[in-house]
Amino acid sequence: MTREYLFAGFGGQGLLFSGKVLAYKALIEGKHVSWIPSYGPEMRGGTANCSVIVSDDPIGAPLISHPDVLVAMNLPSLDKYESEVKPGGMILVDSTLIERKVERTDVDVYYIPASRLAGEMGAPTLANMVLAGKLLQVVSEYDEENVGKALAKCISARHADLLDLNFKAMDTGKTFE
Repeated sequence: MTREYLFAGFGGQGLLFSGKVLAYKALIEGKHVSWIPSYGPEMRGGTANCSVIVSDDPIGAPLISHPDVLVAMNLPSLDKYESEVKPGGMILVDSTLIERKVERTDVDVYYIPASRLAGEMGAPTLANMVLAGKLLQVVSEYDEENVGKALAKCISARHADLLDLNFKAMDTGKTFE
């Protein structure tokens, strides 16, 4: 099994971090992983994306041209990458920030008001983790123990106090219907 993910949005939304958590979770589970960040010189506020490949087999090339899964956190990213998702793939949309609907009918689409849900938790900067939790739930890969281990690995010692809040944000996404 190989699955290709693309997280896309503005710099500062935590997309690279979300991808890193997904990648570390896969590593913990013994999978082969590729994680490639990409962002413009503006970084915060500019465009940013992160590609992640998770596979049972060695990964030949780390580049993704047609992801299985797109996580879009802003309209320009949805506009740019919607057509690139493989038929039969899925698109997760932060419906708080993106008002338009996905035009394709050959993909599964999930509209999650991630920014609103994160704000209601008192952690508006964790919309990325709400989406990551929903993503892992819809691909049937949400394993609480390994998610916790991945978060512990990715969160720096300086931000260790945010571990529980990140886990709560992921759980919020996982349970959102």
